[in-house]
Amino acid sequence: MGVCNLLTPVLSKETLMTPLRKRMIDEMEMRNFAPKTIRLYVDNVSRFARHFGKSPDQLGPEHVKQYLLHIVHEKKRSWSTYNQALAALRYFYRWIVKGPEVVMDIRGPRPERHLPVVLSFDEMQRFFAAIPSFKHRMILMTAYSAGLRISEVVNLQLTDIDSQRMVIRVCQGKRKKDRHTILSPVLLQMLRHYWVAARPVSYLFTGRSLSRPMSVPTVQQVCREAREKAELDKEVTPHTLRHSFATHLLEAGTDLRVIQQLLGHSSPRTTALYTHVSTKLISQTKSPLDLLEEDNKSRKLPSMTARKAPKPRVKRAKKTSKKRPASSAGGRKKRTTQAAKTSKPKKGPKAR
Repeated sequence: MGVCNLLTPVLSKETLMTPLRKRMIDEMEMRNFAPKTIRLYVDNVSRFARHFGKSPDQLGPEHVKQYLLHIVHEKKRSWSTYNQALAALRYFYRWIVKGPEVVMDIRGPRPERHLPVVLSFDEMQRFFAAIPSFKHRMILMTAYSAGLRISEVVNLQLTDIDSQRMVIRVCQGKRKKDRHTILSPVLLQMLRHYWVAARPVSYLFTGRSLSRPMSVPTVQQVCREAREKAELDKEVTPHTLRHSFATHLLEAGTDLRVIQQLLGHSSPRTTALYTHVSTKLISQTKSPLDLLEEDNKSRKLPSMTARKAPKPRVKRAKKTSKKRPASSAGGRKKRTTQAAKTSKPKKGPKAR
């Protein structure tokens, strides 16, 4: 099989549904992979094949290592891109080729831990005020108000808004999971005004056609334009609104387990990341020095702040002694000798 057996032909601009590509797509669909995951995996294996000009089932472990180093050193891609390529190749050789383990000994890099970007309330006000379109402002306000991912907010339908129970139903979110999140009364009122103006039929936020949802790139472009217009010095994406939602709830005193359920996180450790972001929680934490001061007050000891700091030492300039002339020194020596003679005790009378 040639290189065309996988994904993209070398000599033609059209995409061919070749046997190897079809087998890979069918295998992932049977495993109920998300369409985005299928596209990423197929694209990564296709780029790997094009790099060497051979079919991937004719390449081995050394080719995989060379390609991954090429991604990092020459292409200067991020480690997340490296991990995507490694996961795609590992899946391909294990489940599609089903040969000897080609990628078994290749380990992924140590994950980088970055704190998410969070907007303050003032920055949120400026950001929303910079969006001129009512529909675009509504979709981003909905994402912030309910803590939704961009793929979840664009696929919201009218039936997902439950005004009786004041919840929003998220259907088939990340990892094919359903969940409920909060429906703000303020957001509900604004959504009713939006419905009167836009008259959506199925999807809540539609694109040019009422039968299709708004595209993800459109929402991302709106974020970039609003950030520039609001003159924010932070990088703002639709996911930044989700981070801000979680952090603002945490600072308001919401339990971490509740935030975990609203966000749809499987592990509480993922949600615990926002405790490192919340500056309000950090500023409310007492330093051990403050606790020591409180202990001094309870024991009626002097306060540490009342103790005076020692005065700084001032270095005095050394006095230079002037040399006296030799005559005066000699006269002083004579005077001291005469004084010593006069100070001697007088001898008594000699015994006869």
